[in-house]
Amino acid sequence: MTKQIIVPFGPQHPVLPEPIHLDLVLEDERVVDVIPSIGYIHRGFEKLVEKREYTEYVYIAERTCGICSFIHGATYCQGIEQIMNIDVPERAQYLRVIWSEYSRLHSHLLWLGLFADSFGFENLFMNAWRIRERILDVMEQTTGGRVIQGSCKIGGVRRDIANEKLDEMRRDLDTTEREIRDLTTVFLQDNSIKHRLRNVGRLSKEDAYHLGASGPTARGSGVAIDLRKTGYGAYGKLNFQLVTDSCGDCYGRCAVRAQELFTSIDLIRQAIQKIPDGPIDIKVSGAPNGEFFTRAEQPRGELVHYLKGNGTKFLVRSRIRTPTLTNIPPLVRMLQGCELADVPVIVLSIDPCISCTER
Repeated sequence: MTKQIIVPFGPQHPVLPEPIHLDLVLEDERVVDVIPSIGYIHRGFEKLVEKREYTEYVYIAERTCGICSFIHGATYCQGIEQIMNIDVPERAQYLRVIWSEYSRLHSHLLWLGLFADSFGFENLFMNAWRIRERILDVMEQTTGGRVIQGSCKIGGVRRDIANEKLDEMRRDLDTTEREIRDLTTVFLQDNSIKHRLRNVGRLSKEDAYHLGASGPTARGSGVAIDLRKTGYGAYGKLNFQLVTDSCGDCYGRCAVRAQELFTSIDLIRQAIQKIPDGPIDIKVSGAPNGEFFTRAEQPRGELVHYLKGNGTKFLVRSRIRTPTLTNIPPLVRMLQGCELADVPVIVLSIDPCISCTER
């Protein structure tokens, strides 16, 4: 009878940017079971609704995550606007799409770099982050912030982008696209990367669906789901195709994120071309009285903000469900049966954001 041992993985590990703990049950070098433990971070975000007015809480919502901060802020604003029946100006809706897709570019490039680092491809890591700097520069020029933008508000956005700057951004995307294409060609065609990722961390389409996988983790197993297709904001006026891959392994999840970079670039171009002139916000008075579940597509998958107000300037409840939380059960399934040496790569393949998950 093979003896089983338990090996702890995390919360501190060279591959993990944030703390998650996994107890790996091993037989020899093979993982037979995984017991996840979360809850290492607590920042009291949900308690802050009692101390910050609903208009100020936009800044708190943005700080849920430093990578997809803009989308958190935009989703929160979207929920409050639904409760208060606020019609956001069309130009503001398009600006939100542009900044959301720049956030997706920034997040996916950051992940590609970290993923390359996890299997020892340091040069690829540095090239991914070099291109990411171009994205962050544009975010800083248009919002004033590289990571936390602070440009969303209830009823619209705080900053406009001049049409001349939009034209400059569109031209700059041509250079960025060429550099990204060179980068992703290595990720998708290099034989050493294929050898490292193929058939590692497999997740079937059925398991991805029934275990609630979200975002690229689900689409990497062939599940065609993307909240942008619901048409929230200005997405309903833009055309794009879902990126899916039937591999269901680490390579498939990598391929989905690599291809989604070009989808984001195309969406930004469409938004720049179609954005109308006009106001970027409207005056908001009163306070939210009611509740609403609002959803959006983060770089990692489906984001849900539940908001409840009672007609005062303070919300009664704010609850956030992030895609990493829904991707942990699929992660457990991926790890069962894998080799111990593959655990860091498989864990990183879901792009875990633990501070996003735990507030």
